[in-house]
Amino acid sequence: MKETAKILTLLISAVFVLALFGCAKKQVVKQEEPIPPPEVEEKVEVPEVETPSVAELNLANIYFDFDRSEIRPADAAILEGNAVQLKENAAVKIMIEGHCDPIGTTEYNMALGWRRANAAQDYLVKLGISKDRLSTISYGEEKLLTTVENEYWKDRRCEFKKQ
Repeated sequence: MKETAKILTLLISAVFVLALFGCAKKQVVKQEEPIPPPEVEEKVEVPEVETPSVAELNLANIYFDFDRSEIRPADAAILEGNAVQLKENAAVKIMIEGHCDPIGTTEYNMALGWRRANAAQDYLVKLGISKDRLSTISYGEEKLLTTVENEYWKDRRCEFKKQ
């Protein structure tokens, strides 16, 4: 009986200790939430960047002789003026549109329009304008300015459009 009393005393002591301190498996450990750093208002000054004065960009058209894509001397001077404006507005990208008169087949005029636009692009690149800023397209005879035969010179052109 003494042994039974000892076992009973040990069991009661164990229950008392568990009741007092709880079971380690069931015990909830309260985690402390991290304290956020104090808010500091940082004023970051962004330097003002001058935007190019694109509104002042006025690129002139150039014209070609009948069935030709070579840059004429007078049109070379116009391209030089266009290059000066493009250098002053370095962020501007340009689409060079090649146009033709209605004489000839549609296919021939599309190819001629490409040759004209590429000739203008090549000339501007030689003047120091990055080819990355220039793209070309041919409209052939799709965008005629006139249908009067003695005014077809108006259709043999390259136009320069901002992208």
